[in-house]
Amino acid sequence: MSESGSATPSSDAIPAAAATTAAPDAPSAAAAPDPSTIDTKQLANELVKNLDSAVSTDPVTEPTVDPGPEIKFKLVYNKTNYEIVMGENRTVRELKEYIETLTKLPRAMQKLMFKGLVKDEGKTLKELKVVKNSKMMLVGTTMSDLVAVTTKPSSAEIATSTTSTVKKEPLCKQKVHLKVLEKGRPEDAMPGIAGVKQPLPPHPLNGMVNKTGGKGRLTFKLEEDSLWIGTKARTEKISMSNIKNVVNEKIESDPNYHIMGIQLGPTELSIYWVYWVPAQYVDAVKDTILGKWQTFF
Repeated sequence: MSESGSATPSSDAIPAAAATTAAPDAPSAAAAPDPSTIDTKQLANELVKNLDSAVSTDPVTEPTVDPGPEIKFKLVYNKTNYEIVMGENRTVRELKEYIETLTKLPRAMQKLMFKGLVKDEGKTLKELKVVKNSKMMLVGTTMSDLVAVTTKPSSAEIATSTTSTVKKEPLCKQKVHLKVLEKGRPEDAMPGIAGVKQPLPPHPLNGMVNKTGGKGRLTFKLEEDSLWIGTKARTEKISMSNIKNVVNEKIESDPNYHIMGIQLGPTELSIYWVYWVPAQYVDAVKDTILGKWQTFF
């Protein structure tokens, strides 16, 4: 306050003119959006809307395959004949699915034999050259049989098996096999071809020898699901479903031939050994006896 007693305005006071001055105009709500700014949410909604309208709501139906002319042929399984009637354009997979309804044998456990082991499930009956009155054989093991095979062996069997598998040296160098091989290849041995895979011939595999050095032959009776192991003295008929394993090893001194062991019982002591098996037939023998289902063990 001055000496005259009049009040002096504070420097903090807002001048009246300033107090009444209008604030700068705020942007109008209706003003146009900045074209450089993208509303991503709105864009996403529009894309979804466009996609929805583009997608057909009609049910999708897969094109049906013409089964083709029907073929009537026979299927042999466990000495039982089944009459099958299917279109020639049906696939092996469809045939196996139908067989499962007839035999209760799971598709994965089935081995179909028709001019050898049928491996390609995508092939049609026409491509396999199945015609009227053809005969096809089914080989397989039911789940109950698998359970029996995989039943826990006794402690004695385990001990015997463990003892017999300790040796890791090649079969050709083991004394028991070397004794047979040292006698040389039989004069009547079938020609062997290393590095080649061929289906089983229509005749027995002969010209081989067994562990005792006697003549041996293998005959595959596919219609009976059996393997006939023959010697000069007798012939043993073995159900292929009872054979537990097949092992083989090429003969080092002559790789055109193999040693082959056919395991007939639960341990390796039950292996029947044959020597001078032609190399080109080894895989066909194993496939025919064991089939692909063996991998489920």
